[in-house]
Amino acid sequence: QLQLVESGGGLVQPGGSLRLSCAASGFTWDHYDIGWFRQVPGKDREGVSCIRSSSGTVNYDDSLKGRFTISIDNPKNTVYLQMNNLKPEDTAVYYCVIAPPTFGQCVLSEKMYHFWGQGTQVTVSS
Repeated sequence: QLQLVESGGGLVQPGGSLRLSCAASGFTWDHYDIGWFRQVPGKDREGVSCIRSSSGTVNYDDSLKGRFTISIDNPKNTVYLQMNNLKPEDTAVYYCVIAPPTFGQCVLSEKMYHFWGQGTQVTVSS
């Protein structure tokens, strides 16, 4: 049974850092697009970043480049999202997503991802 389990969320002060983890189980992690989306209550989900497990190619929301870094540990079936210089507007529930690759690189389109984790809350506040 496919499972995505996010961890690493919490409360952090503005300017601080967090590293989210997404551990996958129940399938062979070879050629997939794995990504992170976030959602604030009352707003649409927003694509944060994604990575292709077979090539390591990445994609980011332009507004988050330079502060967020996605990485992958294939033997551990785990994807990480390092978030630095966090701002109050980064407060959201962060979801890990996965899908078979479709295009030349992973894309930050919600409709491409059919399997979602339960989410982990990130709160940036002083």
